[in-house]
Amino acid sequence: MKAIVTVIGKDQVGIIAAVCTLLAEHSINILDITQTVLQENFTMVMLVDTAACSLPLGDIADLLDKAGQERNLSIRIQREDIFNAMHRI
Repeated sequence: MKAIVTVIGKDQVGIIAAVCTLLAEHSINILDITQTVLQENFTMVMLVDTAACSLPLGDIADLLDKAGQERNLSIRIQREDIFNAMHRI
């Protein structure tokens, strides 16, 4: 299944490394990634493939949320189809 990971917060060293490491530890493949820093604000959107991951999406969401809280970031994962449906305005 494909999913969208979003990361938002104040820019700091190691954000990309931390998120990518967590995903790799759970066999989640990054298919596409974009990130930008606007003044001090960091944003990243990733398209990932969770097919090889043995954990349910809810558990991955909890792990990402916890990692985000530790860095004062918002890190979310959502199924691609739901993400797309929510952003069709």
